[in-house]
Order: sequence, then C-alpha cells, then structure tokens
Amino acid sequence: MRIHLVNPNTTVSMTDKIAAAARAVARPGSEILARTSAMGPASIEGYYDDALALPGLLAAIAEAESDGVDGHVIACFDDTGLEAARTLARGPVVGIGEAGFHFASLIAHRFAVVTTLSRSIPVIEANLVRYGLDRRCCAVRASEVAVLELEDAASGARGRISAEIARSVAKDGAEAVVLGCAGMADLARALTEEHGVPVIDGVASAVTLVEALVSTGLVTSKHGAYAAPRPKAYTGLLKDFAPRES
Repeated sequence: MRIHLVNPNTTVSMTDKIAAAARAVARPGSEILARTSAMGPASIEGYYDDALALPGLLAAIAEAESDGVDGHVIACFDDTGLEAARTLARGPVVGIGEAGFHFASLIAHRFAVVTTLSRSIPVIEANLVRYGLDRRCCAVRASEVAVLELEDAASGARGRISAEIARSVAKDGAEAVVLGCAGMADLARALTEEHGVPVIDGVASAVTLVEALVSTGLVTSKHGAYAAPRPKAYTGLLKDFAPRES
C-alpha cells in the first residue's frame, strides 16, 4: 500500500518530522511517500495562509495521483484543501484534523483540542461543526506557539503546549486531547504519559484511517460533491491548474 503524505506548507524539516510519525504507526508493507508543497507559505496560520497553500497542495495531490498512490493524508490540522483534494483523488483522502477528532470521539466522551495560535481557533471550531463533532469537543485552546517554533527545541513550545493540556483537563473536563498541529506529531506519546489522558496525534490517526479504507476496498465517491472538476479554461497564474478531459 502506497500512502501519499503531503505537508501543505513549505518547511522541509516539518515534513521530515511528520513522515517519521507516520512511518512509526504504518503497517508492515505500507509505504509512506512524504512530500513538501513546492509553493506556498512556510507555515499555515489562519485564513490567508490557508488560501495560498491550496495551489501547491493540489499540485502535489495531482502528481501523487499520476504516480498511482492508494490514498492521501493532508498533514495540516486545518484540513487545508481537503474537499478540493477529494475531487482529484481516486483513493481516500484524509485530513489530520478530521482523523484526530474522530479518534478522540471513539475513546472519550468529551475531548479538547490544543492548537498553536488563537487565530487558528475559528477554523478548527468551524471544522468541528462541519464534521458534526462540535458537541463532543469541550474546548479549543491555543498554546500561543507559532507553528515554526515547533521546529526549534529551544523555543519552550513543548512546555506551553503541556501547560494548556493541563488546564484543559482541570478546567474543561477534557477526557482526551487532540494536538492541533502536524508539527506536534512527535509529542503525543510523552504528553499522554505526563497527563494521564490520551493525547492524540492526527498524523498517526489519518495514516491508520487511510490504511483501513484502502484495505476494505473503499475509494472516494465520484457521484456528487467529489466528482472530478469539469474541464474549463483558467487564466493568469492559475492557467496550469485548468481541469482537463480525463
């Protein structure tokens, strides 16, 4: 099984960390093909970054489809471009945010999310509503750690994330916590041991879900919302993204 893992930002060191987390949980025989977006922001923090990450992400999905992968993981907790990516893909496409939420809902009655900056909270809250899991989430908290601080061991990021988890367990009644950034993927196990509640990494969750979907022979439906884009002309900088006849 060949799983395409795409980091929609352009920071290669983060891709390497995410890929290591994915390979740590992948089944024997599953190959993780990690790719860093070739264009876009160095990190995705809010609506503007999210919008400008889409062309690079969709180009990566299209390239991986040409390579014949079995499924895709979008390694941004905002689930950047998830719906659009599904229109390009034959196999399943899973975002780490949606995967993390679903894993949490299966092992805890109430879960919290601890993310990076406050500006990410509205995106996550909207996704929880869209996925029908907002009533299961007791809080979305920001550690006020910038995404790229997660790449700097001297930044104190881990301590701030841990402190926010402790507050959520004590004040919100969180029974599990989802880490709200792909760059936190290497922290889940240690934070679980530290706090005594499940701390969930969406990267591991998404890889596991893609493996399960592929193993059961399920693919992305092409009837309705995720049908392939209709061929038409695009202009300007987006001309190379114009859908063509298959």
